[in-house]
Amino acid sequence: MLNKTTIRLFWRTFSIFVTSVSVSAAALRYAGVNLAGAEFGQTSLPGVYNTHYTYPTQAEVDYFRSKGMNVIRLPFRWERLQQSANASFNIAEFNRLNAFVSATTAKGVSVILDPHNFARYYPDPGNYQSSSQGLVGSDVPNSVFSNFWFRVADVYRTNSRVIFNLVNEPNSMPTEQWVSAANAAIAAIRAAGATNLILVPGNAWTGAWTWHQNWYGTPNAQAMLNIVDPGNNYAYDVHQYLDSNGSGGSTNIVSPAIGAERLAGFTQWLRSNNRKGFLGEFAVANSTIGSGIGDEAISNLLTHVEANADVWLGWAWWAAGPWWGNYMFTLEPANLASPTDRPAMNILVPHIPIPAPTLELAPGTQFRFMSQPGFVYQPEASANLSVGSWTNYGAAIVGSGQTATVTMQAGTGQRGFYRVRVDRAP
Repeated sequence: MLNKTTIRLFWRTFSIFVTSVSVSAAALRYAGVNLAGAEFGQTSLPGVYNTHYTYPTQAEVDYFRSKGMNVIRLPFRWERLQQSANASFNIAEFNRLNAFVSATTAKGVSVILDPHNFARYYPDPGNYQSSSQGLVGSDVPNSVFSNFWFRVADVYRTNSRVIFNLVNEPNSMPTEQWVSAANAAIAAIRAAGATNLILVPGNAWTGAWTWHQNWYGTPNAQAMLNIVDPGNNYAYDVHQYLDSNGSGGSTNIVSPAIGAERLAGFTQWLRSNNRKGFLGEFAVANSTIGSGIGDEAISNLLTHVEANADVWLGWAWWAAGPWWGNYMFTLEPANLASPTDRPAMNILVPHIPIPAPTLELAPGTQFRFMSQPGFVYQPEASANLSVGSWTNYGAAIVGSGQTATVTMQAGTGQRGFYRVRVDRAP
């Protein structure tokens, strides 16, 4: 992996020109984490806030942002936001969700809205993932699903940092039925005037490794080509766990290479069909890192995603959140006030893409750029590129989420070259 990126400016006595941009980091757009809690209490719907479910906090957002992560997937339950079919949103629940979204996106972090419903609305509590009760496209009309998404899109159509993940892990239904429901929701989103990125899952719990299989009906590899987005701004959301049945239900990892192997067919499908993908869930148990093969498995998986960044948009680890306790996959520090990283975080950080700062001219002989948390920015200068000697000038700038301004030094000659080197914060 490459671990730094630079942008150069050319200075002349009376004017400044941007001359080149050199980006050596992976081209992924997103790297982040699922912050769970608002989808808890699936058998108590709508449920009682802070009894059956909760929302993550800005302390969690700030911690993950400090690591360089730039996207949060926010699972929640449709039934809490829209408590009856086609109804207006419940005000108290909307305020909770919107407070998190607004505060997070104001910090430059994108939020993926994930109704964690398995393509069901008020399912059988005894089988909330897979019951025929509440199944979208049969027991629940597509018009109800599209009404929900029209309302969401109408709220967030002016916030480009909000991403719409149609639903979590559709399953136990004809794939064609899911495609029809997804297309209805996409059409409603665009009808609301929203141009936001849409993430579309496949059938069969949207497993990357089962994309071409047919045990669940028509393979996703065939049926999902019929997804239609009038705005042409969508990607396929897939999930991939590394245990023997791919469910994420155990600490077992098949082999160090299993993650990359299970993604390979889906990656090729994306490229062959000119589509984009997003890895919305993946994980290994913290206990398998260092003493097992978890670190190798995750590194191999993410190296595969990075090597195919032309078709992958990014990834989000499963999971963190305030109520997980000692859940095997948790990325949540035990104490956010004085955080100690979970073992998995040490494996993820080297795979978080280094952002290429956009340099803008400022009055006089200055330039400025947005400094992102989790990274350190070092201005450098060279009097003559033919010599190839770059020297640091000024103090290194620790990313804070604020605009950094740098004064260029003219020196004794008529021109100079300036660049900013970006590295991960130690």
